[in-house]
Amino acid sequence: MVFLMALRLNLGCGKDRKKGYLNVDSSPLVNPDKILNLEKTPLPFKKDSVEEILAYHVLEHIHNFIPLMHEFRRICKNNAVIKIKTPFYSSWGQFNDPTHVRFFTPFTFNYFKKGGYSHEVNCNEDLFKARKVRINFGVGRLSLFNWLINPLINLNHAFYCRFFAWTFPASEIEYELIVVK
Repeated sequence: MVFLMALRLNLGCGKDRKKGYLNVDSSPLVNPDKILNLEKTPLPFKKDSVEEILAYHVLEHIHNFIPLMHEFRRICKNNAVIKIKTPFYSSWGQFNDPTHVRFFTPFTFNYFKKGGYSHEVNCNEDLFKARKVRINFGVGRLSLFNWLINPLINLNHAFYCRFFAWTFPASEIEYELIVVK
């Protein structure tokens, strides 16, 4: 009997190589397991072959975001987990990096639901279910304040985004999406 392990991908790994994952990056300088440009779809993975994707601070650099998210769904198994971290849309770091091409809010992935906000996303069915959406006030040394501030800013995402995101900006947002097939 042959047991095949499903793939676990660490996309845009940079120097953060993860054991048990196929570490993927577009730069040969970081010595990834696989060199891959995420702007080019289709991705070179079989349908329903991936059980987990990590995309930490990579999606904000992607021009071809909507087709890439459709590709994630294609290559992932049903109930696969996609863990994403990006700068929060009002973060000062979001605007400092000239390679950032898009912004993320707690509501970004609502566009990938059937009957969602935009016909351009082209969803005839739900692609993902958000299991977790969490705004992190700080990263690095500022994460020391997360225990106090994160519960407040995550109490009501719409309220925080509407009234406080620009005056009291958070640093990062993270998502845990479950693939729906």
